[in-house]
Amino acid sequence: MIDMNETSERPLLPDHLSSDPRSPHHVAAVFEHHIGIHLNDKELFNVEEYCVSEGWVKVPAGKTRDRKGNPLLIKLKGKVEAFYK
Repeated sequence: MIDMNETSERPLLPDHLSSDPRSPHHVAAVFEHHIGIHLNDKELFNVEEYCVSEGWVKVPAGKTRDRKGNPLLIKLKGKVEAFYK
């Protein structure tokens, strides 16, 4: 059973969202809830950043890291849908 108060307290999902707190596209209030991402009708679990209007997601490229220790990200393009679980 879905509690109606819980769904009304969720902020709207932005068009562009990043999980990196240093990014200008990071919205902390959204990450208090479980978010799901579909790319071409397939759910992805390792999305670091997405943009619905431009149709891309960024996911880590395996265990590869840049010189600052952050994961290297690759951009996948397609139909992006963001939703609350």
